[in-house]
Amino acid sequence: MSLIDQKLISFMKIVDTNSFTKAADALALTQPAVSQHIHNLEEELGVKLFIRSHNQLRLTANGEIVDKYARRLLAISNNLTQSLKDEKENVSSLTVGITHSVESSQIVEALAEYSNQSKGLTIKVVTDTVENLHKMIRNYELDFLIINGKLKDSKLNYMTMDTDCLVLAVSPTHRLASQNTVTLEELKKEKLILRLPTSNTISLFDQALNQNNLSVSDFDVVLEMDNIATIKDLIRQNFGVSVLSKSACMDEIRKGKLIGLPIENLSLIRDINIIYPKDYENLQTIQDIVELYNRL
Repeated sequence: MSLIDQKLISFMKIVDTNSFTKAADALALTQPAVSQHIHNLEEELGVKLFIRSHNQLRLTANGEIVDKYARRLLAISNNLTQSLKDEKENVSSLTVGITHSVESSQIVEALAEYSNQSKGLTIKVVTDTVENLHKMIRNYELDFLIINGKLKDSKLNYMTMDTDCLVLAVSPTHRLASQNTVTLEELKKEKLILRLPTSNTISLFDQALNQNNLSVSDFDVVLEMDNIATIKDLIRQNFGVSVLSKSACMDEIRKGKLIGLPIENLSLIRDINIIYPKDYENLQTIQDIVELYNRL
């Protein structure tokens, strides 16, 4: 049960469904009741929240601000309710956000082991893009998140777990597989299957290329996607090669399913960090997870 005002609940549901009618149905209310909620909310705040034109509904600039803070209030309300429930039942829970590049690494194993060692602890892992995870932790929907690199946000703190690097991932049967390194000229001859341009992986790759007066556009990129498991599967089938975080394909490298090669003249090293709000109270949990990860 949410502790925030029903008017805000109606407002967020309209935003989610882009319809007063659908919002009313989802909330088991009448449409006039939902419309009245929005009218009262606009009166209280002194701003207009929606613009209706050509049968379309969109937020005003003020509406976008209200939506951001309403969702933050909802997350805090849910966290409060869950914390009281946990205290009553002597059960605790963590919600951890991770990016796709660390999803398949031993970081997840460390989280599972920590849960096993902590009686009554449930860990929910949310995998998403860096941008979405950043929004979630700002809205207190996550306890902390684990990503490669950092976020430009003065309200967040960092604790380094490990050092990672990018490698060229190729099939064991690929012509480059027997080499110790790959040159940029050799890489230009390959079909690249890369993560989306918004990922930290490609940002780091492009920054390193810029130092050599190159960019990703100078290479033969045939596919872009954010599903690392699919990228690795395509590499194994020799549809192309990819620049990936070594931690994301370490299991396949150990089993001989992929080969990870350094790329000459590129600095592709970065940290794996736990990122948490500055007002996060359970810092010992983060320290314990980092120590467990290092032991593993």
